Amino acid sequence: MYVPSHFKQDNTETLLQYIRQHGFGLLIVADEQGIEANHVPFYLSESDGCMGVLQCHLARGNPVWQRLEQGAKVLVVFKGPHAYVSPSWYPSKAEHGRVVPTWNYLAVHVEGPVRLVEDAGWLGHHLRALSGQHESGRASPWSVDDAPRDYTNKLIRGIVGVEIRIDKLTGKLKASQNQPEANRAGVKAGLADDGEHAMADLIE
Repeated sequence: MYVPSHFKQDNTETLLQYIRQHGFGLLIVADEQGIEANHVPFYLSESDGCMGVLQCHLARGNPVWQRLEQGAKVLVVFKGPHAYVSPSWYPSKAEHGRVVPTWNYLAVHVEGPVRLVEDAGWLGHHLRALSGQHESGRASPWSVDDAPRDYTNKLIRGIVGVEIRIDKLTGKLKASQNQPEANRAGVKAGLADDGEHAMADLIE
């Protein structure tokens, strides 16, 4: 990913928090068979000695896990808020007109070695952690243990776990940092008017 210096995000904890907030990622594998992408929910687990471990699971019928087993390289992409930016929001448009449209967005890329897991105990713990992350805060949160044990055991036999040790984090936040203060304020207001509040909140 091309990251100009003014859009670079290199604070590890900030990037990990972005992953927690936007955990539905794109799992990309590459090997001699080609490149393939799968859309997968991830759980970020802390780990000693590294930035963290991404956990996910794949259907056993999805052959991509076998490619991972054979050493395919992996890249995980997380996309946060994004929005079109109109030049009409820049006060400088009225001053000189030298403005063009652009797109603001947040993206985090993760690279690292992969470990496949078929242990039922690990998979059960992973599914509880993943669903618990999304169910927390609900008035009546659902739990894996709410479903019949024989039913969940059967489903667990149909998936393969994936762990990715985070060795490299690349973050990019394109939030009009390259614009003067008046233009940034104009973009922030314009995005809010368009209902793009999540992107507007990232503009300082």
